[in-house]
Amino acid sequence: MPNNPKAVAERFETVIQAWETLRPTKTFAGLTLAAFKAQIQPSFVARQRLLELESESTAIKVTRDLADRISNETALLVVHAVKGDPLEGENGELYAAMGYIRKAERRSGLTRRTQSNPPSPATNAQN
Repeated sequence: MPNNPKAVAERFETVIQAWETLRPTKTFAGLTLAAFKAQIQPSFVARQRLLELESESTAIKVTRDLADRISNETALLVVHAVKGDPLEGENGELYAAMGYIRKAERRSGLTRRTQSNPPSPATNAQN
């Protein structure tokens, strides 16, 4: 029997369908069709519960994401308040401890790159 849960469930359904259609009153392995269905019912109950939990998990993730947006705004307000505090500021240790780069440690970002192969005068004369 396959290990894929979806394939297993399909196999159970196939066995039930064939048994119901072709030999509904016959007993196999000491089980009637009703007894067989009762015996494999926990598999279907577990699958249904997993579907419910997946739906619940999806809903909780959406709730978390919405809460994170609000929490992020609150955290940014606190960080901006630390930056604006005259005793703390952008150069303070609290600002750095919150995971930000202090203003004094930032680089300007300006770079002056030199050309590795400057254009030759002959190239400029042709244009």
